[in-house]
Amino acid sequence: MRLYPAIDMKDGRCVRLRKGDFDEVTEYYEHPWQAAAAFEKAGASYIHNVDLDGARKGHSYNAEAVREIVRTVSIPVELGGGIRTLQDIEEVLNQGVARVIIGTKAVEDPGFVRKAIETFGAGRIVVGIDAKDGWVATDAWERTSDVTSLDLALQMKDLGVRTIIYTDISRDGMLSGPNVEATRVLTEKTGLDVICSGGVSCMEDLENLETAGISGVIIGKAIYEKKIRLADAVRRFERKQE
Repeated sequence: MRLYPAIDMKDGRCVRLRKGDFDEVTEYYEHPWQAAAAFEKAGASYIHNVDLDGARKGHSYNAEAVREIVRTVSIPVELGGGIRTLQDIEEVLNQGVARVIIGTKAVEDPGFVRKAIETFGAGRIVVGIDAKDGWVATDAWERTSDVTSLDLALQMKDLGVRTIIYTDISRDGMLSGPNVEATRVLTEKTGLDVICSGGVSCMEDLENLETAGISGVIIGKAIYEKKIRLADAVRRFERKQE
């Protein structure tokens, strides 16, 4: 099971939100690259980044912070937030980002996802499915669509998507435990590479996800609040053979 330590960026800083609420912000690093460097030192094999301002504004906002992260680490970086056009994708990939995450645009215009895969390859395109009570949320989680998580995941699979990130918004930043069951159902019913996000608080949560057959998990606040020591988690879940 791959671990994805998370860096959420707002106004150029590394922060975390509670349930996606922009009024509930905690800052952890002045410079996001500092978090990235710490994650790589701890043994992380991939870093998950979100441009929170970009998600809200609908266009890239923290590009310089992203460039600093890419310059700082040698491991791959993925980025989501405000990516709405093929040009956006190209610009992000040219910054050295390994793959991009498409969220709102996947709901509003599924055909865009097909074009993105045809243009850049399935390995560089990930779809983010953020859910409130099973319904997909868009626009930095401020709007709820009439599409269910499972329906969207199946639609994305038909378009050639291989990997999705499933976030239970009610658990994000709450350290309340991930939605293991919903993530397991998505994994089993779609056959996709499903990465779980939201609520991870302890090593037991990671064990439960691994037991459920989940291929990846994003960890944010649990690392920053020292509930999980990333180096220990990497050794336990990514490098069992060592």
